[in-house]
Amino acid sequence: MPSLSHYMSSAALPAEGLLVGRVWNPAEDGPAVVRREGQDLVDITKAFPTVRDLCEAEDPAGAARAVTGPVIGTADAVMANTPPETRDTSMPWLLPPVDLQALKAAGVTFATSMLERVIEERARGNPAAAAEIRATIGTLIGSDLSKLRAGSAEAMELKKVLMEKGAWSQYLEVGIGPDAEIFTKSQIMSAVGHGMEAGLNPVSTWNNPEPEVVVIVASTGRIVGAMLGNDVNLRDVEGRSALLLGKAKDNNASCAVGPMIRLFDASFSLDHVRRMQLSLKVEGEDGYVMTGASNMSKISRDPADIVGQMIGPYHQYPDGAVLFLGTLFAPVEDRDAPGKGFTHKLGDVVTVSSPELGMLANRMTTSDKAAPWTYGASHLMRNLAKRGLL
Repeated sequence: MPSLSHYMSSAALPAEGLLVGRVWNPAEDGPAVVRREGQDLVDITKAFPTVRDLCEAEDPAGAARAVTGPVIGTADAVMANTPPETRDTSMPWLLPPVDLQALKAAGVTFATSMLERVIEERARGNPAAAAEIRATIGTLIGSDLSKLRAGSAEAMELKKVLMEKGAWSQYLEVGIGPDAEIFTKSQIMSAVGHGMEAGLNPVSTWNNPEPEVVVIVASTGRIVGAMLGNDVNLRDVEGRSALLLGKAKDNNASCAVGPMIRLFDASFSLDHVRRMQLSLKVEGEDGYVMTGASNMSKISRDPADIVGQMIGPYHQYPDGAVLFLGTLFAPVEDRDAPGKGFTHKLGDVVTVSSPELGMLANRMTTSDKAAPWTYGASHLMRNLAKRGLL
């Protein structure tokens, strides 16, 4: 069995950068907002009771640096105590690094991977039909769309040609049209973090990980940082009907983010996000290994444009939001029988990593067997009030 413990140390954090996150503090029976300082995690909750509060500061990185507080533990100790199966509940453990922010995601932001969404739609949830459809669609529009910019004159010309050939699709509309697909990935406070189990709805038999950069957005629309995410995807469910997107995307433990937020400062900015290369690895209990990557430089919509379509005068998020930016990765290789493509097996360990943001590791299970979501915004508010932090 692949071990999560191999990834549960400070080595999962980037070597540089201003990192903030959340840790469960048993002494307070509630979460603490922490800043990495060397090998230590410093509790800054008295200054910033929530990560949301920190992200609303005029200069979140500078504000986090200026705060002093007690050391809640070393990164190594806290991470080692995080996996549920080995956790000592009397000691601190790592939590997902966001709290009151809305959990949003953008889909089909890479024109190259858009082909797989068209294939899902036409296969109607049947992976055996995907190879033939992939060849047919590829003949019509080609396979290299990496330089195509959504909403551009070239994209609109391609749209016209495809409509004339009867090959138009709702996925092509959001992939190369002017409007981005932005949806609610999960509910506030429901995300899972590094070292936790991630959930697959058990109705699915064709699914995959989606390695993504997740940006942190303040209520003003300003992007203040980034982290890693796995936008767990049920290809068969969404493929049957795009109206099943909620069932395909929003399930218990299906939104994995972490390990910590890297705040923007002089050493890290949105330009770094635009150039970032993400790596993916899936390790199965049967010895199966799959690797992949997602190159942000090939995104068809600029991250700032996607954020601008999410938040603004037509839609506000007073507690801010986090936004999955989409992925270039779409697995097509067969895992078992020929023509069946890739799908998860229970026990798979999925790691998403980049030098700038570290590593996010999760073990896959079904959503009904993952730890239930029981700690919501009301619980957080009561805890903070009890501690005199509100």
